[in-house]
Amino acid sequence: MKNKTILVTGGAGFIGSNLANTLSKRNEVFVVDNGYLGDSTHLNNNINYCNETVLGDELPTDVDVVFHLAALSSYGMHEENPQQGARVNVEGFVNVMEQARKDGCNTAVYASTSSIYGSRAEPSPESLDVAARTGYEASKMARERYAEYFSNHYGMNIAGLRYFSVYQGYGGAEGHKGEYANVIAQFADDIANGISPKLYDDGQQTRDFTHVSDVVQGTISVAENNLDGVYNIGTTKNYSFNTIVEMINNKLNTDVDPEYIKNPIPNSVYVSDTCADISKLQSKINWAPTIDIDAGIEMVCNYYK
Repeated sequence: MKNKTILVTGGAGFIGSNLANTLSKRNEVFVVDNGYLGDSTHLNNNINYCNETVLGDELPTDVDVVFHLAALSSYGMHEENPQQGARVNVEGFVNVMEQARKDGCNTAVYASTSSIYGSRAEPSPESLDVAARTGYEASKMARERYAEYFSNHYGMNIAGLRYFSVYQGYGGAEGHKGEYANVIAQFADDIANGISPKLYDDGQQTRDFTHVSDVVQGTISVAENNLDGVYNIGTTKNYSFNTIVEMINNKLNTDVDPEYIKNPIPNSVYVSDTCADISKLQSKINWAPTIDIDAGIEMVCNYYK
């Protein structure tokens, strides 16, 4: 993608800043972020930064493409304040898309979540039935339905991406996220500092860990191809938390044992296993993840060497 004007909401956050910086090499990029989950110091100097909420009335939506990543992005955030979660994730989404539509933007890509599949160790295709067990999941499902509305009623090309466990490490743009960072980042930081990483229950839960650089390339490709509908972004492979701890110890030449604790999240809503089926996306565009788990953890651990 080049020579476009682009808006990235949530563009100072973890995935958003990686996306915005990549796009800014060949495009004019505007970022909207209120700094709650983002850090503007992650952004390249040539990016137009707007310290604003997605609920604002005059957003910079007169662009060619909108990437909508702004969200309250965890179970805990929504349980603390369900009304605010719905306002930001649902009303904010509608607000951005409506302003973009009125300004003539016809292409948008937004973040959904793989959590709506629930716990599945086998690859999950988009055709599966999904359910809202948490306010966070409900808000992302509402986005998908509103996206259908904008597509069907106004003819927008609007694609939702169900991201699977995205990571980069504290050496990248995850450092400010703390307890909301991916477990790979948290485990690596603990182990590098001689602290036992805390694993829930027996540590056998699994995730489809996807490096942020693959997520960025997939997200951009979806926009370049004007896709519509919902697609998975993942690797099709999953690994247990115990395996991740072992791999990090191997990379850092350490021997820090994990501490197993009771899971504080109710079993009825906790997603214990995830794995992506990306065949639908690959039938549309030429994209595949390029960073396997070994290389990805090596990149995370290099920060500490």
